[in-house]
Amino acid sequence: MRKKVVSIIGGHNCQPEVEEIAKKLGEKLAKVVDYMVCGGLGGVMKAVSQGFQSSGGITIGILPGYDKKEANPYVDIALPTGLGLARNVLVVKSADVVVALPGEAGTLSEIAYCLQFGIPVISLKSWDIPGVIKARNIPEVILKVKKCLKQK
Repeated sequence: MRKKVVSIIGGHNCQPEVEEIAKKLGEKLAKVVDYMVCGGLGGVMKAVSQGFQSSGGITIGILPGYDKKEANPYVDIALPTGLGLARNVLVVKSADVVVALPGEAGTLSEIAYCLQFGIPVISLKSWDIPGVIKARNIPEVILKVKKCLKQK
């Protein structure tokens, strides 16, 4: 049976409140999916990686540059691409379901890829766009992730 993968997208820089949400989300998701993919750098990516890894999950960082050392310390598998922002498509295409946390244009581009490719994307305090599944809190995200995975 194929392993379940969630990608988490969000800002390279984030407020402490968002960082805490990302860490807690990672902890909870590690009990629901097998692998977590993100962009592998700082901000939301670092916090969610820390939470996911601390709960025993395997983290994968798809990096924009050529050097594995760019990855945050909570990335188990660092995949340097040399693609810059174009690596965003790989982050979302790796996933069965995507969760969006607050971010800027990069996060918006990843949400757009999800919508174009038909990958379910759940927004927690992120962009409010038609076609995006909204969640108000972490428990609701977990329920929606489980629902999306059952439909796969």
